[in-house]
Parts: sequence; C-alpha cells; structure tokens
Amino acid sequence: MKKLLLLFSFCLFIACNENTSSKAAKPSEENSEKINNDSLPNFGIVIHGGAGTILKENMSDSLEQAYRAKLEEAIRTGHEILANGGTAVEAVRKTINVMENSPLFNSGKGAVFANDETNQLDASIMDGKTLNAGAVAGVSTVKNPIDLAYEVMVNSEHVLLVGKGAEVFAKEQGLEMVDPSYFYTENRFQSLQRVKEREKAKADNKTAFYDPYIKDSKFGTVGCAALDKNGNLAAGTSTGGMTNKKYNRIGDSPIIGAGTYANNKTCAVSGTGWGEFFIRGVVAYDISALMEYNGLSLQEAASKVIQEKNPELGGNGGIIAIDHDGNVAMEFNTAGMYRAKMNKNGELEIGIYGE
Repeated sequence: MKKLLLLFSFCLFIACNENTSSKAAKPSEENSEKINNDSLPNFGIVIHGGAGTILKENMSDSLEQAYRAKLEEAIRTGHEILANGGTAVEAVRKTINVMENSPLFNSGKGAVFANDETNQLDASIMDGKTLNAGAVAGVSTVKNPIDLAYEVMVNSEHVLLVGKGAEVFAKEQGLEMVDPSYFYTENRFQSLQRVKEREKAKADNKTAFYDPYIKDSKFGTVGCAALDKNGNLAAGTSTGGMTNKKYNRIGDSPIIGAGTYANNKTCAVSGTGWGEFFIRGVVAYDISALMEYNGLSLQEAASKVIQEKNPELGGNGGIIAIDHDGNVAMEFNTAGMYRAKMNKNGELEIGIYGE
C-alpha cells in the first residue's frame, strides 16, 4: 500500500511540473498580440485640413462632428492602403482625394474664391524614396488637383505645371475634368464678398502691403504625410489658396520644399498657413534639413521652425509630418488645426483646437 501511495505521489508531482512548465512556456493572448504587433513592419499616416483661427466657441456641434467624421474617413482611407501593403504615395493621394471631394475644406470642391470670383487650385506630391515630385498651380477644371500633381510626377519630366498648360496635360492623362461651376459653394462665395467689403472700407489706407485680415484667417489647405511598410515616405498638399487672392497669386502648397517635402533619410512634411512666409522660410525642407544636418528629432525640428523661425518672419500656420521611424509631429502656432494621425496598430487621434 505504501508503495502504491509513493508511486501515485511521484506521478502527481511530475504531472504538476509539466502543467506549470506548459503554462510558463505559453504566452498570454495579450502578450502574444503585443509581440505580433511589434514584429509587424512599421507604418503610419498623418493629415491636416488647415490651420488658423479655429475656435470652439465659433463651431456648432454638428459642424464639428462633420469635420471629425471627414477627417476620420480620410485618414482611414490611407491607413487601409498602407495596412494592405500599398505605397506611401498611393496612400497620400487617395487620402487627399477624400478631402478634395468635401466642401468642408479649402481644396477641390471647397476651394475659396480669388478676387475675380474664380477658383484657382494648387497641389503637389513628393516621393521620399526617389525625391521625385510633381505640382500644379492655378487650375480650375481639374476635379482632383492632387491627381494631376501625381501625373506630373510620374508621367512628365517636369515638376511644376501651371494654368491652361497644366489642364491640357490633365486631359492627355485622362483625368476627370469638370466645369468651373463644380467648385462653387455659397459660403465660400459669401466669404469673398465679406473680404471685398473690408478691402473697400480700407481703400484709403496706403500704409500696409497686406490685409491684416490674413492674420485672422483659416487656412483650409489639406495635406497628408505617410510611411509605408517598405520604409518609404511621401507627402502631398492641395489647396484653393487664399480668399481674394489677385494676379494669379501662388502660395506654398505647390512649391516643393515650402509646402511639401519628403525624403526617406528624414521625414515627410505638409504645411498649411500664410504661404508667402512658408516659401521664404522653405518650411517643409527646413524641418528635414534640421534633422539631417543638425541631428534634431522630428518634433524638435518641427517645433523650432513653426514656433520660432516662421513667426520671426511674420508668418503663421502649421505642419503635419512623419519620420522614417514612424514618429509624428502635428505642430501649429495658430488657435487650431484640423488634424489626425493613425499608427500601425490602428490607434486614431483627431484634433481641431489647440488642446
């Protein structure tokens, strides 16, 4: 009997040890998921829908919800492309398409009016792998200017096409063309009338070379920057420019290095703000250069340019950017900036105000 008890106890001891070892060797589902996520190729995406005097007290709940919904729709469009192995360039283009097709933003359908009551659209895109880029300015019959910028990048030897020539090229590439009336929205048209009324009231003031109204404007430009699973970066920007712009004025959005820049060595950047100062400060490239030559992090470089260098020139606005490691910056020196970011884990963050 004693022998049987000893044999039973020994078998029980062995079984318990095996069970304990098995549990120790088998990771929990939570840890397993974390390990799996960490082993995935890194990717991410960040967007903006314009910066400026965006205050919660001036925003209805329904309008805020509309902006948040469209920002989410746009960024999820690009994120899905990246998650499925698509390129950063494709993600940038398709994400911007969503915002161009919405009247909420100053790009495509929602473009502001120039002084002559026309809509004049600009866009650019850049591939961080090849440093190839394409841009268009002053077009008024191309439904999605970012698509035309892409065609300039991949199907021409040029970087920037303007006006009628750009539209001829768009037709040759088979892009969707629209009547200029497609871009008409009543609220944008009324915004132009209000600015003209202010301009008329200040007609006797000859001391300022710009309308101080610009300082209190909302710059509704849209932009996107993305990192794909292959480690390639891309950025794009699309805009209707400034309300009441004259003389075929062109801002920073179609200027590579000013409103858009991408380089796999550093980062991808899209800007929104007072374009003349983004051009003078070569803002998008400056952020990249501070990273490449000064060893600054993306956030350090973005903060220095947007919070120090650009305001010292007299400009205002913001940028969104992502670096080759997937770090994101959403920096602005205005009251708000429509923005969103999403990482490889699908974690989404949307912001509007200066919170």
